[in-house]
Amino acid sequence: MSRIVIISGSPNASSRLNGVTQFVQQQLSIHKLSTVLIEVVSLPAEDLIHARFNSPAILEANALVEKAEAVIIASPVYKASYTGVLKTYLDLLPQKGLDGKIIAPLFIGGTIAHLLSIDYSLKPVLASMGAKLYVSGVYAVDSQINRTQGPNEEPVFELNEDLKARLAETVNELARELSLRSHKQ
Repeated sequence: MSRIVIISGSPNASSRLNGVTQFVQQQLSIHKLSTVLIEVVSLPAEDLIHARFNSPAILEANALVEKAEAVIIASPVYKASYTGVLKTYLDLLPQKGLDGKIIAPLFIGGTIAHLLSIDYSLKPVLASMGAKLYVSGVYAVDSQINRTQGPNEEPVFELNEDLKARLAETVNELARELSLRSHKQ
């Protein structure tokens, strides 16, 4: 079974990005693909800020990425780029930590104006880490996800049909790439 790590760079537990990652996890499970979620904001802040490469929590997260065949990088867009907390974690991954991984970027922003943030802010950093194979990324806008509160005050997300279709296609593409890779081995 393929291992997929989702790295979420959201600093907010009620972020609409969580609706995106939850939907993607559901779609991946339909393909019988296992996922592990790394919520960067849950890693010890002191370890991130002080670049503690030897922190047990950082080493554990890095080991998950190392074992993965695919990595989904998910982030809200602030100031035309991914979040600072995501960058802080990416800086703690090994220099070639994404070499040989299939990468799927998923971003969400307030407007379509930052659509190219995946290509201009994220991909150069990932390329420096060895990333070469990408499936189609998805850039969503906040208006495509309705956020309400569930009965226990937890956020509930409803994605519009267009966004669901685009995310499902990215998941299908990722599943195809992983299948092709497993048949070559």
